[in-house]
Amino acid sequence: MITKRIIPCLDVKNGRVVKGVNFMNLSDVSDPVQLAKYYSECGADELVFYDITASAEGRGLFTDVLTRTAENVFIPLTVGGAINEVSDFDRVLKCGADKVSVNSGAVRNPNLMYEAAKKYGSQCVVLSMDVKRVDGKYAVFVKGGREMTDLEAIEWAKRGQELGAGELVINSMDTDGVRGGFDTELLTKICDAVTIPVIASGGAGCAEDFVKLFNTCPTVDAGLAASIFHFGDVKINELKELLKQNNINVRI
Repeated sequence: MITKRIIPCLDVKNGRVVKGVNFMNLSDVSDPVQLAKYYSECGADELVFYDITASAEGRGLFTDVLTRTAENVFIPLTVGGAINEVSDFDRVLKCGADKVSVNSGAVRNPNLMYEAAKKYGSQCVVLSMDVKRVDGKYAVFVKGGREMTDLEAIEWAKRGQELGAGELVINSMDTDGVRGGFDTELLTKICDAVTIPVIASGGAGCAEDFVKLFNTCPTVDAGLAASIFHFGDVKINELKELLKQNNINVRI
């Protein structure tokens, strides 16, 4: 049985971890280095680090903060933010990342995934998708959820897999920060369309939401969340015990 992963997410702006609702109204949470170290020590399976305004501001990712974060993390680290060229993969990996997340850069140049996978391997390439329902369709957004594209999420997920992405992070903008549970309808459709691992993101409000996620979408590989972990509403070790009690395989 495949072990389900629990992944905290650090949304970083100006060197600080922030959190908002539906990608808006960001508030300061903590220092990313301290928070990353805490998660690394308390049972998280992986960690995601997003420089959430790098693309919209047209600048490079904060490599100094990333390097210090990576030095304090002893679990796999996925990093995203302004990844537009294969050289950006090289820069981020040299800072200590294990995997690199692409979003806006992959929409602008889909071959970025192919070139990066060819050079570093598919296991290093993570396609992150910000998805929102618009006129009955699953629309893909870029630039931190600020700009809608003409891409449809299910087709974009399939194309990402074809081009070499080894993993998908599906961020539901409809449920992000609302704490009403994961978008299981969207996730089921994505999982049915691809064979690579899918990480669910957006909507976790309590530990039971993870139980529902893995029971409703058994092919989802991981659950990602931010605020419920940052503010201590859910402790990862207690969450894993609950999942184990519900016959969901996790690493304790």
